[in-house]
Amino acid sequence: MTREELVNRLRALTKQVYSNITVTPEEAVQYDELTKFPELKAVIVDLLTPEYDSFVASIDWVAPRPTTFRINLQNDQMFYLIYGKRSWIAQVEGKKYYLLNLPEEERAAQSIANLLRYGAKVEEGAAAEGGAADLGAELPGAEPTPETPPAVTAEETPEA
Repeated sequence: MTREELVNRLRALTKQVYSNITVTPEEAVQYDELTKFPELKAVIVDLLTPEYDSFVASIDWVAPRPTTFRINLQNDQMFYLIYGKRSWIAQVEGKKYYLLNLPEEERAAQSIANLLRYGAKVEEGAAAEGGAADLGAELPGAEPTPETPPAVTAEETPEA
């Protein structure tokens, strides 16, 4: 092998090596757990479609054994994915779905869809301001409710 052949061969190998380097996917930057646990991405895609990024706010690794992930949704709801001995388990609103079975996987996806449909949680301060007393006043055609008279104390009662 001559020097020129060796240089040409090295150039070709260098191009091959640099072409194999992939750019880090965007989800790997945003969700570090997906790079550490590639199987997790497949489960999330099965449950939420490939556009899961529109619905997921963050992914937290909450327990090492059994490996448990908390999937925080954009509307402040969450569900858990647990890696079991045989398959993944989705825990949505306290109910467990074994994702090895197709019917249970479909029920888990439906439960997650219901979670997404709930919307954002109502804050306590906003709930107190817009309580049941205010609802009657906001309804069209609703008559105002009569206010209850103040309680009479023992000092105000006339003596007999």
